[in-house]
Amino acid sequence: MSVKIGISPIAWQNDDLPDLTAAFTMEQALRESVEIGYTGVERGQRMPHDTEGLRRYLDDAGIALCGGWCSGNLLVNDVKQEIEAVRQQVEQFVALNSPCIVYAECSNTVQGQIGTPVNNRPKLTRDQVTAYAVKLTELAKWMADQGMPMAYHHHMGSIIEDEDDVNWLMESSGEAVQLCFDTGHLLFGGGDVMRTLNSWADRVRHVHFKDIRPEIVRDVRANDRSFLDAVIAGAFTVPGDGCIDFQQVADKLKAMGYSGWIVVEAEQDPAKAPPYEYSKKGYEHIVEVCARAGLTIAR
Repeated sequence: MSVKIGISPIAWQNDDLPDLTAAFTMEQALRESVEIGYTGVERGQRMPHDTEGLRRYLDDAGIALCGGWCSGNLLVNDVKQEIEAVRQQVEQFVALNSPCIVYAECSNTVQGQIGTPVNNRPKLTRDQVTAYAVKLTELAKWMADQGMPMAYHHHMGSIIEDEDDVNWLMESSGEAVQLCFDTGHLLFGGGDVMRTLNSWADRVRHVHFKDIRPEIVRDVRANDRSFLDAVIAGAFTVPGDGCIDFQQVADKLKAMGYSGWIVVEAEQDPAKAPPYEYSKKGYEHIVEVCARAGLTIAR
């Protein structure tokens, strides 16, 4: 059993805040990621969108596709409509041997609204989450039948943000709905990282190692700032640079026999946190905690 270490290019190329990373290119992101030691990258919007173009682009960079975001609209679409909306991405990810699709509900999220406090995110009742989970299970089963697992991303500003939301979604959905376990989003959302990982270890398909700076998170919450304000201020950072104990997380991944990708996803202002320097720091911290946990890293 071994893990692979990947990265999201978001530190160099932020799709939600393009002006923040205007001085960087996707080519630089891939080149520097490979130089640091990352072997996979999640898809970014500034990569080629056609399958063969994306294949050549990643092959030329010498890096694999290790997942990618999918903006879901299942709250407003029926399952058939949503299948047609995501079909092209599913087919592309199957063709490129992606380990999963990172799916999140975006029809009413506030994560991209810089004028809306993250505290004002949509919050569903347990019954509403249960109803959503029924539809999500049907969609995830369809994806699995195509050969592409769904890893649901609990995300700040969305309907599945806090620990209760994650618990309700996992309890109410079928096994086809798996989890993209994101340490930073869970803690920012007020959840307990290890309790949630222990609860849903058997459903974890994909892992995002993301740290937080708690003093900035407290300020965002106390002063009704938006999710994008939080990103600009530095709420997120790479593993080993914040407050999360990633040794505990790595130890649990070893204990549960995890053999997927560990992905660094740490968007912040590159003027304050140079992407190469911080991505290298995150990579080295992951290597260190994996070694201590007895997790073998596939190169």
